[in-house]
Amino acid sequence: MTKRPLHPRSLAAQAMGKIDPLTKAVVPPIHVATTYIRDADNAYSSGFVYGRPDNETVHEAQAVLAMLEEAKAGALLFGSGMAAATAVFQALSPGDHVVASKVMYWALRAWLLTEATRWGLKIEFVETDDLAALKAAVKPGITKLIWAETPSNPLWTITDIAAAAEIAHAAGAKLAVDSTCASPVHTRPLTLGADIVMHAATKVLNGHSDVVAGALCASEDDEFWGRVKTVRKMQGGILGPFEAYLLMRGMRTLHLRQERQSASAMALAQKLSAHPLVSRVLYPGLPQHPGHDIAARQMQGGFGYMLSIQVSGGEQAAVAAAARVELYKRATSLGGVESLIEHRASIEGAGSPCPPDLLRLSTGIEDVEDLYADLDQALKAGHG
Repeated sequence: MTKRPLHPRSLAAQAMGKIDPLTKAVVPPIHVATTYIRDADNAYSSGFVYGRPDNETVHEAQAVLAMLEEAKAGALLFGSGMAAATAVFQALSPGDHVVASKVMYWALRAWLLTEATRWGLKIEFVETDDLAALKAAVKPGITKLIWAETPSNPLWTITDIAAAAEIAHAAGAKLAVDSTCASPVHTRPLTLGADIVMHAATKVLNGHSDVVAGALCASEDDEFWGRVKTVRKMQGGILGPFEAYLLMRGMRTLHLRQERQSASAMALAQKLSAHPLVSRVLYPGLPQHPGHDIAARQMQGGFGYMLSIQVSGGEQAAVAAAARVELYKRATSLGGVESLIEHRASIEGAGSPCPPDLLRLSTGIEDVEDLYADLDQALKAGHG
């Protein structure tokens, strides 16, 4: 009798169902060893050599993420999202041409504009949701990587992953997708043709705002993925075992959190679209969103937990509204169980593509009516 395959929700909930062989504990222990015994012939039959690249707790968390992303070549965990993202670029060679999303995580964009050029990389920014512009920017045989963030932070534009993969592969390039704001619950880029998917695992994968981590997953264990693994191993951008344990704990409830957060984000987007003091809501779940049709095709079971609003009255009104919230927390980051609000233009500074009247909202698991009421009073308080 063929055994019925388990749903990723079930596998994640039980962290792949692994039982500690010594104690029979249902929660795997934290392995903190930094070194391992050699065999008599100096080999390492256990497969573990040294704590920097080899740690069982990290391996277990990587296995859960690789399962969620359907990553045939596996997953690698890093000490931060920036460490994961920059490892991909550092695996390229000097002179390589890269096409990247114009709207993306601001710190990575700043790194590409400064440090990446010192590595000899040639970076070109385009609107990757504009396939014609993307295709025009790619140089066959010269472009080695397309980096697309979708949904893009904080405007939530949608890049067609399958179409971008075709453009990349036709030019002999790789496609890497930052899927932090989708999560594998809603989008699995590797199944759509991407070569690498990146997550700032600090965010929704962990979900509790108590771990800084990053992750990469790959579709093929090829030469390029081997270089990425070497960068991680030799430069030491690893995740510690305690952080890996907390990340794995967070991924156990990822499906539950994402379902609640996405449903609440959709409800807020719909209600705020009718608010008299909101000029525009940016959320791919809304039919009027320019990328809605593509999002509906490549996102399953919801449109994510992030949205932005543009406040009537401009920058001053937006900043004032953010100052008046009570339930929302004014803080950087996203994806946690607590809802956050931030005026992004102030954070990103000069050169930011973020409109000055925009507030970014990360939707947590609080009661959605409470969240709306908090935004409503914050918006109305300055209008008598």
